[in-house]
Amino acid sequence: MTPRPTKTILVATLVATACLFMSLVGMQVDGTLDTADVAPVLWVLTGLFAVRVAGQMLVASRAPGWLPPMEDWNLVPYRVLLPIQLVILTVMIWISASFTRDAGLPVDRSRELGWLLIGFSAIYAGSMGVRYAIRMRRRPEARWFGGTIPMIFHLVLATYLYALGSFHVGS
Repeated sequence: MTPRPTKTILVATLVATACLFMSLVGMQVDGTLDTADVAPVLWVLTGLFAVRVAGQMLVASRAPGWLPPMEDWNLVPYRVLLPIQLVILTVMIWISASFTRDAGLPVDRSRELGWLLIGFSAIYAGSMGVRYAIRMRRRPEARWFGGTIPMIFHLVLATYLYALGSFHVGS
């Protein structure tokens, strides 16, 4: 059973991610995205992912009752997953900082890279929808939130990639 505080955090994360995605789509309709448009979106998504990493570290070290047990957090062993997450978080911070400074490799536009990132983000997000449907079919007692932490935060990462790709594509 997923504790109520965790459910609240997951719903807030989904709402924030959906709002960020919709704001990106709205900005694209209005014209070409610039670094000042995209930087705040990237930072919020980086912050959300950092909360996930910190939450899992807290569960691994203290197992508080207001967070679900470790087995609800990932499919990959934690000793393998944590270093991967820290690398992802470091890259996200580097990219977000580059957008804030409006300088560096991540802000050198590449339409090809942009379309690749947008396509991958769509497949990535779609696969999380399929993963959710399969899990809920196999484990109906877990409905609506059981084991969803990884899926929701993969949506955060997919939205990050979409934001980055949208910048590179332009409008």
